[in-house]
Amino acid sequence: MTNENTNPRRQFLKNTSLAALALGLMPRTVKAIPGADNPDECFLSTPDYYGEGPFYTDGPPQIINGQLAAPDEPGTRMVISGRVRNLDCTEFIPGTIIDIWHANDAGQYDNSGFNLRGYTTSNSQGFFMFETVHPGKYPNAGSFRPSHIHFKITPPGFDTLTTQLYFEGDPYIQGDAAASITEGQFDATHRIIPLTTNYEGKEEGIWDIVIDGDGIVGTNDIHIDKGMIYTAGPNPFSDRLEINYGVFRNAKVSLLVFNMQGQMVATLEERNLNSGKYTAEWKPQQSLPGGIYFVALKLNEMQVHYQKVVFRK
Repeated sequence: MTNENTNPRRQFLKNTSLAALALGLMPRTVKAIPGADNPDECFLSTPDYYGEGPFYTDGPPQIINGQLAAPDEPGTRMVISGRVRNLDCTEFIPGTIIDIWHANDAGQYDNSGFNLRGYTTSNSQGFFMFETVHPGKYPNAGSFRPSHIHFKITPPGFDTLTTQLYFEGDPYIQGDAAASITEGQFDATHRIIPLTTNYEGKEEGIWDIVIDGDGIVGTNDIHIDKGMIYTAGPNPFSDRLEINYGVFRNAKVSLLVFNMQGQMVATLEERNLNSGKYTAEWKPQQSLPGGIYFVALKLNEMQVHYQKVVFRK
């Protein structure tokens, strides 16, 4: 784990980000150094202008099997996934508590129970995922609030970020007092995400959370001079996944599969290899549930690359 006091760049980014918050002039971009999925984009996650709002309930239950919404919950199914990263996106943060709540398809909150309310934690690789339904809209100040999901995000030992997530194409974003903010402390620009339709007909969105916290060194650029996964397909797959990977120097090589909870579910390779190109396959046990998995390449006990794959049954 990185010690903040011995990482001058990280401390500088933290100080400048906090100073910008205090002045209401948060920078639009925080450039990442090698380690982020996209080294040109590393946007600090901002608080929402409306804050927590009036509908939060303390003590939400833990989300089980990634299902925030029950199978019979009315509405369009939606899957949100992402990774929790530190301020400059060079580290991912496991164990982050992510408290989630939102309105139902009809735009109503459950204020007497915990329907569409719950929390999850980022796994050992910093990833999180939950399935719910697309939130409905409700009246607000003579118009409607755009569809949104509330979050309280708490990295281990650090302050909580309270914010909201919005969705591209919503006609009420432009007139909303919070979602329309494009600069300063409450800039919502990078909390408005696109949605696509996945192979199951569900809406799917990806949102990486960038927040202050102690993490583990990111690995996505380490592969440049060590080794990488070239392809993993077909993706999605139903019975057999072929993984093509390269090893750039002689090493002890492991090719492992993890589920969304960070648990290892399969070992595909574990042997000493010379530099070269290799192929492996994964035929999941039928007892494994369908869903998102990660194929990780390790060289000499260091994870250097990974690929997200979808197993459908």
